[in-house]
Amino acid sequence: MLRSSYFSRRSGVRRLLLAVGCAALLGAGGVGCRSGDTSSSDPTRANSVAHADSSGQKASASEKLTVLVVGNSLAAGYGLSQSEAFPALLQQKADSAGLERVEIVNAGVNGETTAGGRRRIDWLLRRNDVDVLLLELGGNDALRGLPPDSTKANLHAMIEQTKAKFPEARVVLAGMKAPPNMGSDYARRFEQIYPQLAERTGAALVPFLLEGVAGRPALNQPDGIHPTAEGQTVLARNVWDTLGPLLREIRGASAPAASSSATPGDAASAPG
Repeated sequence: MLRSSYFSRRSGVRRLLLAVGCAALLGAGGVGCRSGDTSSSDPTRANSVAHADSSGQKASASEKLTVLVVGNSLAAGYGLSQSEAFPALLQQKADSAGLERVEIVNAGVNGETTAGGRRRIDWLLRRNDVDVLLLELGGNDALRGLPPDSTKANLHAMIEQTKAKFPEARVVLAGMKAPPNMGSDYARRFEQIYPQLAERTGAALVPFLLEGVAGRPALNQPDGIHPTAEGQTVLARNVWDTLGPLLREIRGASAPAASSSATPGDAASAPG
């Protein structure tokens, strides 16, 4: 069951994105935890989640696995219903793949930066038991031209805080790219953040979350930034390629055929 765990707020980045002409980059602007801009005032409650023990034993199918998605507007599904955002689509994939008792917690917030994520990670970890941390942050840092070293430090701190509280937790990093107007040197330094952190921390890596979506008008909303519902299905597929095998590894179960985990509409939304 998908849960939304934070309050959404409007992204103030939209005008900035349009001003700098970053349509090819990212939809990575704001984030909100619901679809669109409605907020929820109910605090997240802690889940009872069983973790694999220190001996390396796999979690049984009867134990609940919680995936905490800490992200921005891409996770929140800006301009869409929450059911159309990629975390909800990941929930569908987990359910249809026979991975029972997997819960996706959507903690996306409009306009979130890595600094914002770092400020609230402790709050989230106190309210959720975490088996997998899915970090989908950094796009807004790049759009604002924030130093890549700061972005990297913030992401690393969130990973370390999660592992300190949940030593058996696994991490998935959703890679991002900087807009071309930031210059080639900045873009290169920013893009290196994710593979370097994955290697340093042992996190699984989604090379580029917006692969097949960035720069494709048909898969983005009129602002040229945020994915359409069809674009979100591509994001979900990009993440599932990494997350799905990881969940099956934790479960210690064989995966059904890939087609059984496809979200409805995947075929139609595949990049041409």
